[in-house]
Amino acid sequence: MTVANRPSRVSRLANRARCGAFLLAALLVPALSAPASAQEPNLIFKKSTVWKFLTPDDKLAVYGIDDPVVEGVACHYTTPERGGLKGMVGVAEETSDISLACRQVGPISFKSKFEQGDVVFRESRSFFFKRMQIVRGCDTKRNVLVYLVYSDKLIDGSPKNSTSTVPIMPWGGGADVPKCADFVK
Repeated sequence: MTVANRPSRVSRLANRARCGAFLLAALLVPALSAPASAQEPNLIFKKSTVWKFLTPDDKLAVYGIDDPVVEGVACHYTTPERGGLKGMVGVAEETSDISLACRQVGPISFKSKFEQGDVVFRESRSFFFKRMQIVRGCDTKRNVLVYLVYSDKLIDGSPKNSTSTVPIMPWGGGADVPKCADFVK
């Protein structure tokens, strides 16, 4: 290699910095993609959508979670799960097509205050850099909890999302209905 073709010291340092940034991101992603709460989603059922020969089929999976801060609210989301060889090994990047439905399932009570857009649940959707999140907000004017599911990526996010609302209503014979505005930070 001639002196003219040899990379400069600045370009070698820039390459090292890029490698270091990549390694740092690779170490941070598992910590960032951990669930927002200790709960694991409950698998309700799976339905095959694409048959694959000798490897797992592509499926739609329906999961249920409870809001960790708001007692009496449950959310169900449906997410595609890739089959094939990559899905079987666990390295397939999942699509961002996720649907969401949240409902009041009992008397609503708040365990603590929360901020608008707080993460209710988070899970990884690919081997690197992509995760699905369910976040919560409060429509203070209408006393309605608002849930949003979306996926994001380190480089490009996805505009695909789904929203569900839970009006806070009396449950059973109780007339007391908490105001979500009282619990927003």
